[in-house]
Formats: sequence, C-alpha cells, structure tokens
Amino acid sequence: MYTSGSTGVPKGVVLPHEALVTTVKSFFFVANPPLPGDIYLGYLPLAHVMELLCEMTLFVKGIPVGYSSPTTMIDTSTKIKKGTKGDCTILRPTLMCAVPLVIDRIYKGIQQKVAKKGPFFQRLIDFSYRYKSAYRKRGMNTPILDALIFKNMRAIVGGRIRLLLSGGAPLSPDTHDFVRCALSLPLVQGYGLTESCACGTIMDSDDNSIGAAGPPLQGVQIQLINWDEGNYTVEDQPNPRGEIVIGGGNVGSEYFRLPEKTKEDFFRDKTGRRWFRTGDIGEFNSHGTLKIIDRKKDLVKLHHGEYVSLGKVESLLRTCPIIENICVYGDPTKGFVICLVVPDRNKLTEMAEKLNLANESFEENCNDTILIAEVLKELQSYGKKSLEKFEIPGAASLCPDLWTPESGLVTAAFKLKRRPIQDYYQKELKKMYEED
Repeated sequence: MYTSGSTGVPKGVVLPHEALVTTVKSFFFVANPPLPGDIYLGYLPLAHVMELLCEMTLFVKGIPVGYSSPTTMIDTSTKIKKGTKGDCTILRPTLMCAVPLVIDRIYKGIQQKVAKKGPFFQRLIDFSYRYKSAYRKRGMNTPILDALIFKNMRAIVGGRIRLLLSGGAPLSPDTHDFVRCALSLPLVQGYGLTESCACGTIMDSDDNSIGAAGPPLQGVQIQLINWDEGNYTVEDQPNPRGEIVIGGGNVGSEYFRLPEKTKEDFFRDKTGRRWFRTGDIGEFNSHGTLKIIDRKKDLVKLHHGEYVSLGKVESLLRTCPIIENICVYGDPTKGFVICLVVPDRNKLTEMAEKLNLANESFEENCNDTILIAEVLKELQSYGKKSLEKFEIPGAASLCPDLWTPESGLVTAAFKLKRRPIQDYYQKELKKMYEED
C-alpha cells in the first residue's frame, strides 16, 4: 500500500496479512453493534488505506457500501448540477468516513444555506449553536432545538448518519464542534497512517471533547519520545509531549525496496514487536487520549525564531468562507508566512460585484490586486480569532484552478502535496516575498 505522497514521492509500505487482520479486529467495535438498515458511504479511493480497511471491516459486519465521490457527495458539491441532488441525499447513509476537507465543505454548505435566509436567521443559528454546544459539553441533550432548528441541517448528509469519522489530518476544533452540533451526531476523530495500516487511535462516540484523536485502539501500543529540536519532551507539564511511535501487529514490516528509509523509521523491540516512528508530534492528556499538536515536516522556523505549524494554520484558515483550499508557505529567512489560496468561486464573484469588478472573468479576478488585497484582509481578520500574529499570512496569491488529485497538487484524500505545489507556484511565492 502506497503512502499519499504529501511530503514527497509516495513510498510503498509492506503490510503483512497480520496488519490487516489486526486493524479489522480493532475497527470492529467502533460502530458496534450493526443496526438494521445501516449503509456506509464510500467515496475515498481504495488506494487510501483508511477506506480499504473501513470497507473490509464493514464487509465482516455485513453492512452494505454505497459509492460516491468528493465532488458529488452533497447537494452543493462542485459537480452536482443546480437543482439536482447529491449522493448523500439519495443514498441516506448511516455511517461515513471523511477527511477534514470534506467536513470543511459540509461546514461551508451549512453556512451558505444559513446566509441565504438573512441576518436574523444567522443570529438565531449562532445562538442555538452556542447554546447547544454549552449543554453538550455538560453531557446534556437539547431535543427541542434539535427538532425545531437542527433537524433540516441533518438532511445535508442524508438525515440518517449515526457516526461520522474524520481521519487523514487534524480537524479544526471550530469545525469539529459546529458540525457535530449542527448535524446532531457523533463526529469522532481518528489517527493512523499507511505505515500503521490506518490503525492508531479513535475517539469514543460519546466523547464531547474537541481537538483530540482519542485513546489507542485495541491491540495498539503508543509511546512518545523526546524531540529536542522542537522542544517537546515527555517531562513537559501539564501533559507529556513528543514524537508519536506506534507499535503492534498493525504496523507494516518495511518500505518496499527502501532499506535506508526502513532502518530510519521502523524497528523491533526485544519481544519482536514492530514499531514505527511517525514524525507526528503528540500529547497525551490526563484522560489518556492523544492530541496531534505538530508534525516535524510541517514545522517551519521563521527568521525571528518562532516555529509555525503549517498544517495547523491551514486547518484553521480553511474554514474561512472565501477559501476553497489553502497552502501556507514559510521561508526560514523571512519573518512571516505567505499563502496560496484557491478562492470560493461564488464568494469571490460576490466580492468582485461589491467592488465594481463584475465585468472581469474569474481568472482576471484572481489576478486583480484590489481583490487579492481584499481577500487577504478577510483572511487576516478571520485568522486573528485563533492564531498568533506570526502565524497569520502576510501576503496571498489567488489560484484560479481547483487543486484535484488529477492535477498532482493534492493526494487522493485531498491532502496537500507541498513540494509539487511549491514547484508549480514558484513564481507566485517568490513574488509575494519580493513585494514585501
């Protein structure tokens, strides 16, 4: 099974049958017991290890699978003809795995529908969400609000989802909480890698926390080791922090025909158990759940010494209404980060109309300095809510083309391929820093 290639050339991971069976045993109890009428919505390619193992587990449990795609999933998806319905509405699944980008799209789909009903309805939804969120954190339900306000929102994903799993990358805490409240369902985060056969940790369905990825799954062992360069140690207070190392029967045996890389990342202990150094930085809280806080390869040290986690910044800014997708870049010789933005076509067109630029094409809008400045202003204002000053992009460039797996700029699970993006937009990145 090949890795996604988000940090370089995809690597082949040799997964023994033991790894697949161990993962199926671990996943088996996540949505147990199966209920009459259960249907799973599959939309990730089977070349993605999480999708493959989820479907294997569902076949063991006797649950049927309906196939979709990220561009036809919900009514507002990009390849759904106006006035027709998305796959979720027709299939009405009860179980679904998603990557953060898709959950961000669900979040934006809700926001768009709310915005169309006017400012009063927006304030009503905002109040209802905050009210429900506060009571959920106390372990209490809000049946009246669910019946009067949130019932129609569940229709976005078919109206029958009883468990939604997010994996592949960290989910923005704001998106996590809002989607969970709006859809009135358990939205749980999991953590795993191709090298661990998708198996690592997963939240309990009744866990109301946000930001964490849950406790280790059955049969999985996880330890943290010090990463001195990033100042993460297992002695940190209040919680131990460090690089995540996964061990167990679910771990792959090697990288295919890459002996040096295998030696660097895989090892066995005295008992023969396989272990894998993930490169992800985690922290265990007092409840025994794991939280992903950084990634070695996503960490950039700026000129003044501040460390910026590019993935964290992207996951937070991706929920900004004007953004369809975003890649943040940091030059270690500079004191700030910059970003490449794929704008939401409808939102950018609305912005252009307000600035009397409606006669321009979408491509011309993306190159218009007035519009770029306006998008950057909105992005920076949005980022101030939850980011440090040095984490907020100081310049932006708008990209008119969608980033798809076919373009080679994102993986099949829509994770960014940083190196290809940097190579493709080399001129834009250089220009943004030169203009400062």
